[in-house]
Amino acid sequence: MVGMTRNDKNPQRGAHAVEVRGLVKHFGETKALDGVDLDVREGTVLGVLGPNGAGKTTLVRCLSTLLVPDAGTATVAGYDVVRQPRQLRRTIGLTGQYASVDEKLSGWENLYMIGRLLDLSRKEARARADEMLERFSLTEAAKRPAGGYSGGMRRRLDLAASMIGRPAVLYLDEPTTGLDPRTRNEVWDEVQRMVAEGATVLLTTQYMEEAEQLADELTVIDRGKVIAKGKVDELKARVGGRTMRIRPVDPGDLPAMARALAETGLDGVAGTQAVPDEGTLLVPILSDEQLTAVVGLLAARGYAIADLGTYLPSLDEVFLAITGHRPTRGEDRGSAGRPGPDAHTGNNEQTDQNEEVAA
Repeated sequence: MVGMTRNDKNPQRGAHAVEVRGLVKHFGETKALDGVDLDVREGTVLGVLGPNGAGKTTLVRCLSTLLVPDAGTATVAGYDVVRQPRQLRRTIGLTGQYASVDEKLSGWENLYMIGRLLDLSRKEARARADEMLERFSLTEAAKRPAGGYSGGMRRRLDLAASMIGRPAVLYLDEPTTGLDPRTRNEVWDEVQRMVAEGATVLLTTQYMEEAEQLADELTVIDRGKVIAKGKVDELKARVGGRTMRIRPVDPGDLPAMARALAETGLDGVAGTQAVPDEGTLLVPILSDEQLTAVVGLLAARGYAIADLGTYLPSLDEVFLAITGHRPTRGEDRGSAGRPGPDAHTGNNEQTDQNEEVAA
C-alpha cells in the first residue's frame, strides 16, 4: 500500500494519464515484460487481465517506481518513471496484492500517519482519516491495533490508505482478493467515486465481474506481451460475436426448428445448437439481417416462441479464448510494496527474480 497526493499543476499531463512504450523487464532468463505498450486515458479505468505469471504485477511495480525497467519508456501523470521517480510518487496511489499496514498502530493512526507523510496538515490528515474509515466501514475498529484486524479489515485499511491522498493515478493490483461480496461492492463504489472526481485507475484483476463492473477498456497480457485490447463489448464480439437464444413454447419443437434453420443455408446457422436441458436453441448471429431472417423463418413455419434474445459471450469465455487459460486468483506472489514519498525504488533484483519465477 502507498498513498500519494495529486499534483494538478503538472503542465505535462495530456489526454493519457499513463503512456507505456516497449517496456521490457527481465529476471535472469525470465522475460516478465516483453515490449508492453499501454495507454490509459485520464479519468478512466483500464482493466489489465492475464493468467498467472503474465506480468501484470511486474507492470504495476515498474509504473510505480518499485522496479526499474530494462528497456522502453513510461510516463505517468506526465512524469517519467525512471528519471522522475520522486515527483511521480507524489501523484500516485498503490495497493498491492497483499495488505501492507503497520500492525502496531491503530487503523486511524495508520491513515493519519500516511496523510502526514503526504504533507497534509494535521487537521486535514485527521479529517481524511475519519472520512476513509467511515467509507470502508472501519470506524468502530478505528482505535484498535491493525494487528488484530481480520484479513478483510486489513485489506480495507490498505485500500483506504492508498486513497487518502486523493491520487491522480491509482494502481489497484487485484484489490478485492479475499474480500466478501459486501466489502467488494464498497471498494467498487469508492473506485467509481474517485474516477468521477477525476482520478485515473489501472486495475489488475482476475474477477471477470470486477472488470466488467469497473473497466472502461481492457488490456490482456500473456507471457509479458499485450495480446488483446479494447472495450469489453469489442473483445466479446472479437471472440464469438452474438448468439441468439430461442425458447419455444413446446420444447419438443427444438429438433425440427434446428433442421429448418439448417436447410435454409443462411451463413452461420450451421452452428445452431439445441439445448434440451434448458429447452433452448442457440443460433450464432453474424448480422442483423441474419437475425431477422431466422426469426421470420421460424414464424413462417408456425413455431410458437416463448422467449428470445441475443447475448455476447461472457468475459470468462473471452479470457479463455484469448489466453487459453481460465481465470484464476493471484499472481506473482508479491505485494507491490509500500515506498515512502521520497523512498528509493527498492529494486532488489534477487528477491524480485525469485517472486517472478515462483509465479
